[in-house]
Amino acid sequence: MPARASRDILGTALSPGFAIATLSAIVSPPPIGALLREWRAARRLSQLDLALETGISTRHLSCIETGKAGASRDTISRLADALGMPLRERNALLHAAGFAAMHPERPLAAPALDRVRQAVDLILAHQEPYPAFVISRHWDVLATNAAAIRLNRILMGGRPSRHANLLHQIFDPDDFRPVIANWHEVAGRFIRHLHDDLATNPTDRRTRQLLDEIFEYPDVPARWRERAVGDEPSPIVTFTFHSERGELRFFETFTTFAAPHDVTLDEIRIDCTFPADAHTAAVCAELAASEPG
Repeated sequence: MPARASRDILGTALSPGFAIATLSAIVSPPPIGALLREWRAARRLSQLDLALETGISTRHLSCIETGKAGASRDTISRLADALGMPLRERNALLHAAGFAAMHPERPLAAPALDRVRQAVDLILAHQEPYPAFVISRHWDVLATNAAAIRLNRILMGGRPSRHANLLHQIFDPDDFRPVIANWHEVAGRFIRHLHDDLATNPTDRRTRQLLDEIFEYPDVPARWRERAVGDEPSPIVTFTFHSERGELRFFETFTTFAAPHDVTLDEIRIDCTFPADAHTAAVCAELAASEPG
């Protein structure tokens, strides 16, 4: 629930970690073989499994992984499809094979993404009087609507959040954590999100770093370091907040862009929150009505 984020942040939709990772990849690209082996292990695929999935011979795939043979752009594309790689990682795989990136990475302020930016603004505006956020792949808050700022103001007593990252806001005892009445349930859900993100993208160093940073905060259960297997979370988690207006309860939905061809669009999501009871809906409406202008 950030107080400082606003829509003008959309022009810098990538976190500093993105820039560092990109620069590192340009300076010293990892061998394609190491990347393929890491992704195969994460997907629990043998060379034979991946070869059958892509129509590539096992021998040729083995030679690609050992560096004895190169791979065409088409082969790289088929491997990335079979491994379910996000666009940033597809570009990294192409670069490791000696090719230029296939998927562009533009800021949302770029003219080419004007219509997308308008659509994001429209979703944020239409979510009023309920909070909505634009979140990066690594849970950085890139933008909010006015409702999010109003709610943050009453929950935090006018004090701004210490972090621009949603996870740090939730886990830091000096930030948003004390106002979350069901913190243990909410925090466990976000830990699960991090583990799911790592399972989906095993080469994501920033997500792994985030997981480590979270455990530096006090009273985070050590058992959460391991992903719970076979423990399916509830499809909906209600966020319950202490406030001067009584308990406020919300649930959330995430919106992503279907079949994006731009790295930026592939890595952002829109988090829309909805009131879970009539009291919360009434408070949100009253806050909006009292807004000056």
